Amino acid sequence: MAFTEQHLAALRLITDTFAPGDGAGIPAASKVGAPEFALELAAMNPREAELKQLRTLLRLWDTRFLGFVLTGKPRKFSSLTQAQREAVLLSLSDSRIGAKRALFQGLKQAALGPYYITGGQPLWDSMGYAGPPGPLPSAPDPALKPEHVTQDETIVCDVVIVGSGAGGGTAAGVLAAAGLDVVVLEAGEYHDDRDFDGSERTGFSQLYAGAPQVTSEGQIALVAGRGLGGGTIVNYTTSFPTPDHVRAEWAALGTPQFTTSEYDDALNAVNARLGVNKDHPGAGVRDELLEKGAKAIGWNVDAMPRNVIGCDQGIECGRCGMGCRIGAKQSVAKTWLVDAQENGARMYVGAKATTVTIENGKAVGVTAVSPGGDVLTVKSKAVVVSAGAIQTPALLLRSGLKNPNIGKHLRLHPATALWARVPELVNPWEGATQARYVNEWTDLTGDGYGVLYETAPLTPAFGSGFVNWRSGKQHLERMQDLKHMLGVAMIVRDKGPGGTVKIGKEGEPIASYVLSPGDTELLMKGFEGAAKIAEGAGATQVYTTHHKTVGYEPGKESIDSFMARVRAAGAAPATLALAALHIMGSARMGGSPEISALNPDGETWEVKNLVVADASCFPTASGVNPMISIEAISYMNAKRLAARLG
Repeated sequence: MAFTEQHLAALRLITDTFAPGDGAGIPAASKVGAPEFALELAAMNPREAELKQLRTLLRLWDTRFLGFVLTGKPRKFSSLTQAQREAVLLSLSDSRIGAKRALFQGLKQAALGPYYITGGQPLWDSMGYAGPPGPLPSAPDPALKPEHVTQDETIVCDVVIVGSGAGGGTAAGVLAAAGLDVVVLEAGEYHDDRDFDGSERTGFSQLYAGAPQVTSEGQIALVAGRGLGGGTIVNYTTSFPTPDHVRAEWAALGTPQFTTSEYDDALNAVNARLGVNKDHPGAGVRDELLEKGAKAIGWNVDAMPRNVIGCDQGIECGRCGMGCRIGAKQSVAKTWLVDAQENGARMYVGAKATTVTIENGKAVGVTAVSPGGDVLTVKSKAVVVSAGAIQTPALLLRSGLKNPNIGKHLRLHPATALWARVPELVNPWEGATQARYVNEWTDLTGDGYGVLYETAPLTPAFGSGFVNWRSGKQHLERMQDLKHMLGVAMIVRDKGPGGTVKIGKEGEPIASYVLSPGDTELLMKGFEGAAKIAEGAGATQVYTTHHKTVGYEPGKESIDSFMARVRAAGAAPATLALAALHIMGSARMGGSPEISALNPDGETWEVKNLVVADASCFPTASGVNPMISIEAISYMNAKRLAARLG
């Protein structure tokens, strides 16, 4: 069932309450097509049950019944003034009931993200944002030549790989180079340099997964790439090796190769193929301020290793999350997948894997379906699942695997930011994506768990999710001030027990995750350290991402006083903006089926020749941006599989 005019009318009321414009030159959300784009994004969700919930909410939104439920008075939302409508939304935001807070957070995301994408030049000009540059005329022709599934078809190969991101792309390159006949299945489409226009509209509608977008409790937004090349197309080129203490922890869980030369060789091979370097040290204002703040308090700061060649470290780089127009980012679509294609690998896009075929305890193929319903049946000697830490366990569960560790031990690196207003013109959508990092507090527990500090390029829609909303006017003013804001990004290495991935009645994944008390304490310490950095950088005002404003003015209030209020605000689900850009651990490797889903070869304990090669393999959280670790594990697991297949 499509969305109706009634649904759209209700969403117009909601979005115009969140984003009414300024009554002068800046238009309201409904005037720029934000509600229509919001429903376009919502329709990407494959879970019909959630779409039905949304349609029901919108159908009831402007009724006296829902007015009574929300306010205690049987009044239609459309009959209220702007101030009264804002009060209704704030009653959800500030509720003691988690479900109401989660509803507010979902409505805020649905309204403001699309608004700052579709808002147009008057809105962007008021922020100092130039807008998207458009496609690059000089972009080369795409290097890859994937196929589409246009009819029911059966094909045969040695190895079929589900997913084409950091894990699947690397596995394809390794296995094809070993002389194996490889087929890669990708649920998304292929987009390359000439398709990237620097706009969030194109990026979010084409390059990011449509669902799930948030954990079931509403605590953490989930951000994952979609398309040929997966997350390596949109990630920030940050190329940390797996830390030694993490490797030791993984080895202790029954995968001893992580502390041997085998994994060293895998890391070296990945770094070489991606061209990881520190030869692009240029720091934009964001990273200059991070460095200034860290050094002012005596903390270590270092240049970021990055997988780029010829990166401009400026305007182009600041839109890196929407794809690299100049081809500097060495994604797997520029490296491993090119290698695979040159060695005969075939690639299919728009092919969503539904189940792994299992016969006599062995994986012998995959069934995939196109958006139009055409079925591709792949028969193979082995299957590599690299669909990411949300979709991989879902595929294994749909295929009938029963190991209780499949879908457990989900780690998310809960991330947020501390906003620091500075006199300098920051323009957070400019400069190298991530050029500096601060690792002073990465071990706050004595066993390797803590907080990593970075910055991130914040284009308007992405940034709006981390700016709290207390009224339409207040939020617009905050967004217009974003050009003077340093966002000190905090990444928590979560210890757990972590979250879970299960499948619903439709077979689609449902991710559940609530911060543990220990990880909540790390997050609180993260705010404290970020405040120290902000003061060192010369901040005049500081804010958290809590929905209720929590902030202070350095020099007029102490960090201790500020932190008392931060701790009082807490981190219960949907009380502040938390996002997961590093999704890991839901089908982890280990030494026994009692503690892990996979054996030390990355093969499932239950089914032979069914290998996992992506971030779901991680025994615990990596503690750093995981791309290099994913590719090194995939390289290693693929090498082992190639040896077994002869």
